[in-house]
Amino acid sequence: MYFRRLLGCGFTIIFLLACSSQTQKKSNEDTAVIFLQLGERYLELNKLELARENLQHALKLDEQNAQIYNAFALLNEKLHKLNDAMANYQKAFVLNSNDLRIKNNYGRFLCEQDNTQQGMVLLAQAANDGLNERSWLAMTNLGLCYLQIGNSLEAERYFLQALQVNTDYSPALLEMQKISYAKGNMADAKAFLERYQRVSQETAPSLFIAIKIENATGNNTLAEQYKQLLLSQFPLSKEAKTLKSR
Repeated sequence: MYFRRLLGCGFTIIFLLACSSQTQKKSNEDTAVIFLQLGERYLELNKLELARENLQHALKLDEQNAQIYNAFALLNEKLHKLNDAMANYQKAFVLNSNDLRIKNNYGRFLCEQDNTQQGMVLLAQAANDGLNERSWLAMTNLGLCYLQIGNSLEAERYFLQALQVNTDYSPALLEMQKISYAKGNMADAKAFLERYQRVSQETAPSLFIAIKIENATGNNTLAEQYKQLLLSQFPLSKEAKTLKSR
């Protein structure tokens, strides 16, 4: 009888310890997500040291969360630590190879590192997945990958697909300005320029193509205004250096 009671108490203790362990694990995972979200927000604000601190806290609490490695990869890209970024993306992909966000970011990164074949596979999977609620991101990245290998026709197809899903996505609008200008279709180039300006702030690349479009359509005064804006707002950009060298 005593042995049975002792055995019963032993099982009870083991059960309580197991429950306690699972509760602690769940608490750590939830807290890790909070640190991950903070890290991602600091990444968006380009506060990289704060991003790193929060992501490190997240990783200590949950080493199996693929999104933490995905965020570390984005951080290391910003820090120009490309080998570390590659290792982070690989780890994230191993942990969750079906995650659409990871496929998009990893695919884009591979294309930028000249591994276009593997990058396109991942981006196409993300772009064509019916569950992807932000498919325009992968479509645009796929278009950029095709541009990288000199296939402007396929690039244009994917940029237009992206704009069908999200009519105001500025990176796709910018690329369509460039493609339309290169084809000599100034009416379309101007239309994409106007759509871009309605939804996005000007950047050095957007001002540079705007100068070309306005000059080509005879709006030299407006082209000069864009030129002065580019030189004053983005004096260290490669676009500004190109203008100064002419």
